[in-house]
Amino acid sequence: MSAYQMRVSVVTQYIEEQSEPDKSHFVFAYTISITNSGEVAAQVISRHWIINDANNHIEEVKGLGVVGHQPFLPPGQSFEYTSGCILKTPQGSMKGYYFCVAEDGTRFEVEIPEFVLSLPRTLH
Repeated sequence: MSAYQMRVSVVTQYIEEQSEPDKSHFVFAYTISITNSGEVAAQVISRHWIINDANNHIEEVKGLGVVGHQPFLPPGQSFEYTSGCILKTPQGSMKGYYFCVAEDGTRFEVEIPEFVLSLPRTLH
């Protein structure tokens, strides 16, 4: 086990009531849980997302914190948040990384594995 390690899990949801498919407006929510699975307390400082729709349109989003927070996570602690994404297609994906700083000053990145955004019953 690495001293500097975070585990990321994601649950996605299509938000039908906010979407307008006839206008190519598809709204998705995603809930992310970040758990410090390392041995040293660390803070999530920033995020970098790469969002890809079914037309291969790629958008990058960078910013400080997650939903206005820069959570400090001692070993074993988790932070969960929900955010959203609007796509012009009924399917797409997201991936990226968090930039973190450990209590001892060590800087490290945490990969956010690619996850799929899709309308229910559209993937086979």
